[in-house]
Amino acid sequence: MLELDPLLLSRIQFAFTISFHILFPSFTIGLAAWLLVLEILWLKTGKRIYADISRQWTKIFAVSFGMGVVSGVVLSYQFGTNWSEFSRLGGNVIGPLMSYEVLTAFFLEAGFLGIMLFGHERVPKAVHLFATAMVALGTLISAFWILSANSWMQTPAGYTAGPDGVLHVADWWQVVFNPSFPYRFAHMVAAAYLTTAFIVAGIGAWYILRGRNVAHGRIMLGMGLSLLVWLAPLQLIIGDLHGLNSLKYQPAKVAALEAHWETGRDVPLILFALPDPKAETNHFEIAVPRLGSLILTHEWDGEIKGLKSFPLENRPNPIIPFFAFRIMVGIGMIMIAVGLVGSVLWITGRLYTSEWFLRTLVWVSPLGFLAVLAGWFTAEVGRQPWVVYDVLRTADAVSPIPGGSVLVSVLLFVLVYGVVFGAGLYYMAKLVRCGPDETPPMPEEEDADLSHRPMAAAGNP
Repeated sequence: MLELDPLLLSRIQFAFTISFHILFPSFTIGLAAWLLVLEILWLKTGKRIYADISRQWTKIFAVSFGMGVVSGVVLSYQFGTNWSEFSRLGGNVIGPLMSYEVLTAFFLEAGFLGIMLFGHERVPKAVHLFATAMVALGTLISAFWILSANSWMQTPAGYTAGPDGVLHVADWWQVVFNPSFPYRFAHMVAAAYLTTAFIVAGIGAWYILRGRNVAHGRIMLGMGLSLLVWLAPLQLIIGDLHGLNSLKYQPAKVAALEAHWETGRDVPLILFALPDPKAETNHFEIAVPRLGSLILTHEWDGEIKGLKSFPLENRPNPIIPFFAFRIMVGIGMIMIAVGLVGSVLWITGRLYTSEWFLRTLVWVSPLGFLAVLAGWFTAEVGRQPWVVYDVLRTADAVSPIPGGSVLVSVLLFVLVYGVVFGAGLYYMAKLVRCGPDETPPMPEEEDADLSHRPMAAAGNP
């Protein structure tokens, strides 16, 4: 009879649920900030078109926010059901950090979300603007605490271990602001903003291509590209700083994601390879000499530790981190290229008329989500075999439950997530297809003069 491994199945289950969950915060963090900008523009200019766009995307935000909350609750329960030993040994550190996220971010968002969703022209504009700002702030605070907790698992600091293996907090400042936290927080927030910018620009391009909601689409495309053109190159710099930090505190992870087996200087930059953990070598390797040392250490002859320099039981399997990292970087290069091409077209007055570029934007718009997933897999699989790096092994953190029970829960998660989140995604797609003009008007707008609305003046319904 086939023996089911509860450790492997628990990792698969958590990977599945976290992959679903992270997509929604990645979107809502950037979307909340963009809605705030739209509110400011509406308040400053008085142009109704900004309110129309804001009203449409607020509904999309509400659905995405709701699905993010639901999927996040599931993750919290898994700490008890699948990772009870991690909760027992590391709960003194992780528990409060996650509680702070609820007490500060979630309560702040929940307190003002109703005004943001239903307060359009039912409360003064300044009040609605303030509510939107508080929701946007709440998403950043949420990211702060979650990234602090996860970064502590990557680079633990400010703790002591008791004789029973239970971890205790010695210095909260060091726990919260652990060595990798500033870089990971900046990297994740920038990724969220880029993900949203790509989606907004792509949908704006789609509106222009179909010849409906063109004025709204031009604003979406222009605002998305305005962020993309400078933030994508900045993300490259943030990622480089994050890489230097990882090389210092997690050298085994860097060796895995670069598939370097031997310690040495003047190491090449491996563009492509098929890592073979059993043979401890790479097949079909394509590399650029010496460039690896320059990029990873900023020195031509910088030394890079290879995977063979670490005990076999402490090495991460390089296959997933190696390819996930290259997917993430490759998408980053695409974002930079799209931003540069778009800026040139914008300067030359061809941005909104270049059909090939508009179609390209539509096709590449979901790539931000793929980059977020690839980056998350790079970080989490690259940390293995540790759940708390160099402190607590993943194998020692799993719950003592039979593999069959975990398998059943995995299958149920796949089924339920497919139905629930499939319906949510379908509704968001429907909102996008309807467009800003088809957002139902507020009661007080029914008999209002719409001549000041750009699309109404153009003869659109």
